[in-house]
Amino acid sequence: MVTYKIDEVAKQSGLTKRTIRYYEEIGLLPSPQRSEGNIRLYTQEDVDLLKKIVSAKEVLGFSLQELQRYMSAAEMLKGQREEYRERTDHLQPAERRAMLVDMEITLNEQLEMMEEKINSIRMLQTELEKLRARVRERKALLDEELGSEPS
Repeated sequence: MVTYKIDEVAKQSGLTKRTIRYYEEIGLLPSPQRSEGNIRLYTQEDVDLLKKIVSAKEVLGFSLQELQRYMSAAEMLKGQREEYRERTDHLQPAERRAMLVDMEITLNEQLEMMEEKINSIRMLQTELEKLRARVRERKALLDEELGSEPS
């Protein structure tokens, strides 16, 4: 199995070594295995997880608390999907359906978190659009008062 030192992981993920250690400390990233010299050794799975964390933080604008909740749901979904794949051939249709219902609940939790962020962004956008409209109205009134061409 290929392992990476924290410097390599930092380069691949775009995070600082300090941030990676902090994410480990707060439980966003599981503690990596260690070498005999106590050096952290990360797997490709760890790197991929960090990239997902970065994406959720940057794209969705999640706080650390929201990130923890989101990543916890993502990890739960991963486990649910693996279990479904492993056991699906040995289960009755009702049991498979129950597993799918559990996955749907987990997905709904993640989607609700995303929807909350999207709604927050839309509210901010609406406020800014209203402010821009007021600024333009006042600017137009001043342009008329000054007898100048609108810009």
